[in-house]
Parts: sequence; structure tokens; C-alpha cells
Amino acid sequence: MSLRERWNHYLSHDAPPLVQFVKYGLAGGVATGTHIVAFFLMGFFLFPCVSAEDPLVKLFGLSAPAVEEALRARHAVYANVLAFFVSNTVCYIINRLFVFRPGRHHIVLEFLLFLAVSAISMAVGTTLMGVLIKQFGMQTTYAFGANILSSLAINYVMRKFFVFKG
Repeated sequence: MSLRERWNHYLSHDAPPLVQFVKYGLAGGVATGTHIVAFFLMGFFLFPCVSAEDPLVKLFGLSAPAVEEALRARHAVYANVLAFFVSNTVCYIINRLFVFRPGRHHIVLEFLLFLAVSAISMAVGTTLMGVLIKQFGMQTTYAFGANILSSLAINYVMRKFFVFKG
């Protein structure tokens, strides 16, 4: 098999499971980057939630409007919810095109299931993180890592076997 044929095989839906998982991880990385960018764009321009004391503002020498704490917190939630939908839409498209075989469900139901799986894994991972911190005294960074890994595993399995054709 030539290098080009191998590359095309790896990009196809018929890639070996390890390659599929790596592609899934890359799609998740793109989605995470999209989420971060979308959150901060909305946090600066649509729902001001970044204060002048924020490390990002200081790092890049930006200016941020003064926003009352309760409103800033509410705006951060709005920006995060919208960023969730933006990043999950990007992730869905990448997964549909390059990772999993689509067609198990109608495209609308497939997308809604994709979002539902994301929401469930986020809830499970966040709960796990809280329990690890509160009950076991685990450092936040490690607990957050467990959150990410559990979400990754839940999302992969649920999307592979219930949302897409595999």
C-alpha cells in the first residue's frame, strides 16, 4: 500500500480503531480550542464577563469594561452555554466527516443525540471532579484531568455505538 493510499485509509471511516481514536482526540482538541475562542469572544463582545484583573486581559494588554460581579457570573454562563453549542457543532461536523460512519439516525436526530451525549458526559465528569475534590481531597488539576478523561471515554463509546454507525 502506497503512502497516499495509507493516508487516505487513515482519513476514511474504515481506519483502524487506534487511528479512529486518535482522530477522535484531534477532533476533541479542535472542539476545545473552538470552545475557548468562542467563550472569550462572547465574553468580550456579546456578554461582557472578563474583568480587568483577568489573566488573559493582563497577558495581552486588553481592556475590559467594569461589570458588576453577579452580572459577570451570569454573562459567563451565557457565553459558556453558547460556546458549548458552537464547539459541539464543530466537533459534530469533524466527527461525521472524518471519524465515525454517519447514518445510524436521521441527521437531525444524530446531531441532537451528539449534543445529549456531550451534556451527559459533561455532567458525569463534573460530578466526578467534585467528588474527587470534596470526598478524597484530590488537587483540582488532577480532578479536572479525571473529568476530561471520563468525558472523553463516555463521549467516544456513546458516539461510536449509539450516535454513529461506528
